[in-house]
Amino acid sequence: MQPSPIHPVLPGDIEARSFAIITAEMGQTDFSPLELPVVKRAIHTSADFDYAQNLRFTPGAVEQGLAAIRAGAVILTDTQMGRSGVNKQVLERFGGRAECYMADPDVAEAARTGGTTRAVASMDKAARTLTDAPLIVAVGNAPTALIRLSEQMEQDVHFRPALIVGVPVGFVNVVESKELIWHTCTKLGVPCIAAMGRKGGSNVAAAICNALLYLASGRTPMPKAKEMP
Repeated sequence: MQPSPIHPVLPGDIEARSFAIITAEMGQTDFSPLELPVVKRAIHTSADFDYAQNLRFTPGAVEQGLAAIRAGAVILTDTQMGRSGVNKQVLERFGGRAECYMADPDVAEAARTGGTTRAVASMDKAARTLTDAPLIVAVGNAPTALIRLSEQMEQDVHFRPALIVGVPVGFVNVVESKELIWHTCTKLGVPCIAAMGRKGGSNVAAAICNALLYLASGRTPMPKAKEMP
């Protein structure tokens, strides 16, 4: 079998061309004008069009995420990979910062003495300490983080993140944790973006955060007609 022909593309045109292909292959959708760039960014980072079906938004989730970013939000991730993937340069322009507590010694000790996961201990630390700015929690790996977030919101009427991005990947309690956080957020009116089912990952969590950051800064990757496949 002969390989497909390779078409030269200038480095600066690669992203625009990629989003043009995504736009063409997605076709018509029911996503709002603000939700659609988030879905496309998740597809762009994963090359997986299933996100056009499994990504859910509570009403106004994107708008509330943008408001949080513009107010100097802290983005808390459940992996260092997720934190690394967040565009901190753009985040810092709004006075925000990205945090991940998974490697902190106090988190490791709390998890050991409490007989739980570091993800749970990280969420507990966040609830105690991240009170100076709107909080966006982006979970791409640990279902236990979503479970603990749900418990915290049920137990403490004052703990209400500005946005929860729930996209852990895997097989054990992944589907269930997403259904739980979706139920809790819907009931309590907490903004949520979740990838239902097994798919997700730290790269997808970071991609969703970056989509919000780019929207907040006025950057939307909409293809021009000449860029369409």
